[in-house]
Amino acid sequence: MWRGILIILALVVTMAGADAQRRQINPIPFSHEPCSVLDNRPCTPSYCSVLEHGPCIPEIDYPYGQNLQLTVQTAPSPDERAKYQKPDHDLDTIGDLFAELRACWSPPPEDSARQGMQMAVRFSFNRTGGMIGPPRVTYATSGVPADTRTTYLNAINSSLKACLPLKFTDGLGGALAGRPIAIRYVDNRELGKPTAKP
Repeated sequence: MWRGILIILALVVTMAGADAQRRQINPIPFSHEPCSVLDNRPCTPSYCSVLEHGPCIPEIDYPYGQNLQLTVQTAPSPDERAKYQKPDHDLDTIGDLFAELRACWSPPPEDSARQGMQMAVRFSFNRTGGMIGPPRVTYATSGVPADTRTTYLNAINSSLKACLPLKFTDGLGGALAGRPIAIRYVDNRELGKPTAKP
């Protein structure tokens, strides 16, 4: 009987030691060590579901440092028109880049446009002012028909292609190369309402 109790105690001590070793906290902060949401131990912040099988990988949104987001209005207010003037020199600052991108915008004609339409795209430039891949749509006004979205996306693509390649200075080209730029296009024109037929 004593022999059975000793064997059980030895097994419990061995399992407790192995469990303590397994649950040791990783001293490296934000290490990409996968863990389950059902684990009792501390682990890396993660986004996952209780219904998923297996470990989840942490999703950490690292900041880019400088916010490269721009809003382009089709009809800018009088006090903002200076921001829509195309620079007459090589682009040397983020402000120059934004002014060039605003000046490039050529909206769709009024007969195929929609008042209040918004569309956001994301893309990157290379060091020489060319675009890396086509712009990717990240937002479009909800409830808009597919053909209207296509019209605006075509207008965005043709406006950007007409301005490329942009003329960056060496410093700005090196700083911007590969960094994502998000542009939100807003059609704030007062479009005429169709007249009712008698």
